[in-house]
Amino acid sequence: MASITFSKEEFDAVKAKAEADYKKVGEVQCPYLNSKIAFNAKGLDHIKMKKWNHARSKDDQFMRLKLLHLAPSVLKESHTLQGIDQGNKMERIKINSRWEFKMVFVSYYDFISVISGCRIRIVVKNIENGPNYFWSIIPYWKQGNYRREMFEGNPEED
Repeated sequence: MASITFSKEEFDAVKAKAEADYKKVGEVQCPYLNSKIAFNAKGLDHIKMKKWNHARSKDDQFMRLKLLHLAPSVLKESHTLQGIDQGNKMERIKINSRWEFKMVFVSYYDFISVISGCRIRIVVKNIENGPNYFWSIIPYWKQGNYRREMFEGNPEED
């Protein structure tokens, strides 16, 4: 992945704006899932962290934070699911006031859209039939005659 050039001030400004806008969303109605999608702290944390206690690179965070404002629009307008990944996974869950890892059934729903000139993938996560919530935004881009994707194919970490 090519490095993106930005200053600390630019990064801080993009991060502050994305966080403020994200907190205003609350939830959106998704026509495909016929349910509300929560924009909670888990999704915002995932934009900044690859997995629990492991931060993403600044380049990765910057690109995701810059595009984050597009996620609610994609989910509000999505009538087609592009992918689904389901199975039992270890999740960090608060049990009796303590954080523990527990095996639970997890579903990831992928929505792909071209919006404002950007091709992005939005991932919605659901744990054991609980509420659906925004999990990730993954930017795509084209370079030359081949397509490169900025994700590894693991919805938990992408």
